[in-house]
Amino acid sequence: MGLFLKIFIPFLGGALAFYFYSAPQSFNEEMLRGRRVIVTGASSGIGEQMAYHLARMETHLLLTARTEAKLQKVVQRCLELGAASAHYISGSMDNHSFPDVVVKEAENTWGGLDMLILNHIGYSGVGYFNGDVGQVRKLMETNFLSYVAMTTSALPMLKESDGSIVVVSSVAGKTGSPFAASYSATKFALDGFFSSLRHEFIMGKVNVSITLCILGYINTESAVQAISHIIQATPAPKEECALEIIKAGALRQRELHYPPWLVSSTVLMRDIAPEFLDSIIRSSYNLENVKR
Repeated sequence: MGLFLKIFIPFLGGALAFYFYSAPQSFNEEMLRGRRVIVTGASSGIGEQMAYHLARMETHLLLTARTEAKLQKVVQRCLELGAASAHYISGSMDNHSFPDVVVKEAENTWGGLDMLILNHIGYSGVGYFNGDVGQVRKLMETNFLSYVAMTTSALPMLKESDGSIVVVSSVAGKTGSPFAASYSATKFALDGFFSSLRHEFIMGKVNVSITLCILGYINTESAVQAISHIIQATPAPKEECALEIIKAGALRQRELHYPPWLVSSTVLMRDIAPEFLDSIIRSSYNLENVKR
């Protein structure tokens, strides 16, 4: 089985990624020059790297995250890299009013918006579900409902600019992941809501694109710290991941899979061999390191 997986999954996933999910070669940084972009969860990890890529492309940036000191440093670096402008607003997305505050800041600063990149997440921990329903509700507020709230607030400006919504999600929102029940639930919710909303936009002739970014294991500090001791896998680079997200949004792709071969293979196997996929997923964990 091990040899089969080593040969079959990369081959099949690579083929799928090439035909369906790889970014077209027509991307050009000029597409984003001067564009007005909100990036959430921008103080570290993938969000921070997206901010730096967008700065090099000379966009106008509004960055948000919980930690003001980190945001200040990211904004300064963005200005050094060539951003047309860079601002920040700090706060927590589990505050019901904060999504509206962020969007209103963009409206007051720029008078419009071209791209909304939703990337923030709340901390859920990794371990057996302990029955804490309150924690599930809190995580749903941050990881899902705030995405809906920001989209709702930003939509009038995005309609005016024929803009784009980029939703950073996870393979955990395509197939269930052990020891991440609450997190996985929020990502499934994102997939369901934004996939449905895309239909409505197309049927209602609303020229706002929705790009769902389905990510695997990425080498952000938080992800490595949370799961490196329990999962047998090598994380993909956050810098490249961030750039692929930006390209997918600029090209108005329906969906991005990254790393492409791994995520595409997982999604395919979910549909054609779900029990086989489940057994592979379970076998990749070091159970002795999982907290009960």
